[in-house]
Amino acid sequence: MEATQITISADINADLKKVWDYYTKPEHIVNWNFASDDWCCPTASNDLKIGGKYIARMEAKDGSFGFDFSATYTNINPEKEISYKLDEERQVLTTFENKDGVTKVTTSFEAESSNPIEMQRDGWQAILNNFKKYTEQN
Repeated sequence: MEATQITISADINADLKKVWDYYTKPEHIVNWNFASDDWCCPTASNDLKIGGKYIARMEAKDGSFGFDFSATYTNINPEKEISYKLDEERQVLTTFENKDGVTKVTTSFEAESSNPIEMQRDGWQAILNNFKKYTEQN
C-alpha cells in the first residue's frame, strides 16, 4: 500500500540564501522548530551531507513530553532541495524556490498511520509557519 503524501508550503519574504541558512543551521533551527508557543526545540544538530544525520529535540515547555526528530539525508542540492528519510523510513522532500525576493518553501512527506492526515498536515504547517515568522523577523 502506497503511503499518503502530504504537502505544505509557505512564501517567505526573504532571499534564498537567508532562507536556506535559517532552515539548515542549528543555531536558527532551535528558534523555530516547534508547532506552538508551549513547545521548544532545545537542541539541534545538522550534518548537511548525503548520509548525514539531522536531529532536533522537540519538547513541551512544561516538560510533560518530548521526542527526537531524526533523519538521514538522501539528497542535497544547495539552495534548491533537501530530501531525507525519517528513522521510521518515511521520505521527506523540501524545495526552495525564489522569485523576486520571496522564497517559497514546499515540503512533501509520507504520512504515518498513527495520527489523522489533517493533524499531521496542520502540525507540519504550523512548524513551517513558525519558520516563516522567525525568518522574516530576524
